[in-house]
Amino acid sequence: MASDIIYGNVRFRNESMCSGTNSVSPSVSMEETIPHKSYCGLSNKVSASLLILLLLLAKSFFIAVIILVQKSQCLKEKSTREDLIHTKLECAKINLTTEGKAWSCCPKDWKSFDSSCYLASTETKSWSKSKENCSGMGAHLLVINSKAEQEFIIKTLDVGSIYYVGLSDPEGQRRWQWVDQTPYSENISFWHPGEANNPTERCVVVHFHSTFQQWGWSDISCEMLRKSVCERKEIYL
Repeated sequence: MASDIIYGNVRFRNESMCSGTNSVSPSVSMEETIPHKSYCGLSNKVSASLLILLLLLAKSFFIAVIILVQKSQCLKEKSTREDLIHTKLECAKINLTTEGKAWSCCPKDWKSFDSSCYLASTETKSWSKSKENCSGMGAHLLVINSKAEQEFIIKTLDVGSIYYVGLSDPEGQRRWQWVDQTPYSENISFWHPGEANNPTERCVVVHFHSTFQQWGWSDISCEMLRKSVCERKEIYL
């Protein structure tokens, strides 16, 4: 009986402490095997945690790639849609290419000047409706940045008409703002003598003044129905 008990104790001590690959010598006490068993369990937990972490990182990377691709496609589609608003273009060869493009184009019936395209409307609308009309064509109300641009524009306009431009005073405090956020400068302004003269008139028009026999700007009520001039950047092909 005694020999059977000893044999059973020996077999117990020789069992693997970690997945059946390592064995403990019969001469090693039970107390000496406990730290090894704890180390094996800790090692397995660390390995599992690292595997989970790697899987999460791979998933995050995959999601980030998908988002970047979708964003790139959306930007490309937006650019394409803006160009396709106008189905007919009138183009001119340019000497210096822009990003490998050799043609500068404006939509049909628009006038080209200094990298921009201009269109004078034939319908009369309020200032806000005129602004919306320009936006619908991928443009904005006219922004005048130089005397040369002012002189070019007036040559394309009807002497008997009045045209909204993209300059307004939203707060009625004579703080003029261009629709494209270009800073307003008194040095690049073309007011008729005595204008602007009414804080309740918060929008600006360009027109020919018969008394002064010249073109210039005047302030006007934004609800008045007037023609307008739209402006957009040239399209490069």
